[in-house]
Amino acid sequence: MEIEKTSLKMSKQQPTQFINPETPGYVGFANLPNQVHRKSVKKGFEFTLMVVGESGLGKSTLINSLFLTDLYPERIIPGAAEKIERTVQIEASTVEIEERGVKLRLTVVDTPGYGDAINCRDCFKTIIAYIDEQFERYLHDESGLNRRHIVDNRVHCCFYFISPFGHGLKPLDVAFMKAIHNKVNIVPVIAKADTLTLKERERLKKRILDEIEEHNIKIYHLPDAESDEDEDFKEQTRLLKASIPFSVVGSNQLIEAKGKKVRGRLYPWGVVEVENPEHNDFLKLRTMLITHMQDLQEVTQDLHYENFRSERLKRGGRKVDNEDMNKDQILLEKEAELRRMQEMIARMQAQMQLQLQGGDGDGGAHGHHV
Repeated sequence: MEIEKTSLKMSKQQPTQFINPETPGYVGFANLPNQVHRKSVKKGFEFTLMVVGESGLGKSTLINSLFLTDLYPERIIPGAAEKIERTVQIEASTVEIEERGVKLRLTVVDTPGYGDAINCRDCFKTIIAYIDEQFERYLHDESGLNRRHIVDNRVHCCFYFISPFGHGLKPLDVAFMKAIHNKVNIVPVIAKADTLTLKERERLKKRILDEIEEHNIKIYHLPDAESDEDEDFKEQTRLLKASIPFSVVGSNQLIEAKGKKVRGRLYPWGVVEVENPEHNDFLKLRTMLITHMQDLQEVTQDLHYENFRSERLKRGGRKVDNEDMNKDQILLEKEAELRRMQEMIARMQAQMQLQLQGGDGDGGAHGHHV
């Protein structure tokens, strides 16, 4: 009995054998995406969205509709007299959104005052300065000692609101988009689409796309679906690409239509449903933003931020303001003009030399003949 007890104790003390739960020939690195997924969910996500457009186009309403939140609870709308002297301001609102355990730190950058003044020549300098400032801050944090907890406030996407009441793009629209298209991903949005008929909407979309191409404006292009993706995703990507620029309607009001509560706008002739793809592109815009949020961040990191970073490093890490850039541009133009003048003088000297040599040769031949 004693021998049996001791053998039992020994068997208890022996370490349990590690058993491979998987089939033979399986290493286990196929589980890596799950590890990344768990880590990303735990860390949460950051995204910064900028909205730019004239006052009264429904920017705030659309943003509240997109994320089902009230980002502007205490907003005061200025009168016409105040708008005349008003300058462009930058208002950044950050909200933490959680859905099914996934946290998103969303920052929405609004630009009240854009396009309101009588003279709009310099109205987008404040916006460009803000975008550059966020790049500057990220570069500073990335170059610092503590790089573990860098907050990414770089602008990943810009919704540019186009008025539905014009016949395409205004000169201000063209100038602004050309000024920022190398700094941020631009997504053109036709606001208040319920003011247009379906034919007018299609005509305006085509006109805007033609003008964007004519002025060589670089807007955000959705990446093509991979060949191994399922057919539904490929079709969704094709439909989203065909819908640019997105014509949208925003509303935070719940209205009863066909026996169910929907978010929409009630008119004497019927209800415009915000989330009905037959009525507007709101659902497509939200789908594009959510399904391509990672790509928008990657394009910001790999293209726009890298361009800014390489430009700064070329200048020896010196911060460059607009005045310095203008001075540098003038100096470059002067140098180019000086080179052209020197080349022209050299050509003239060469021509005179040839003429002189030709004249001497003719004179010598004539003297021998006499």
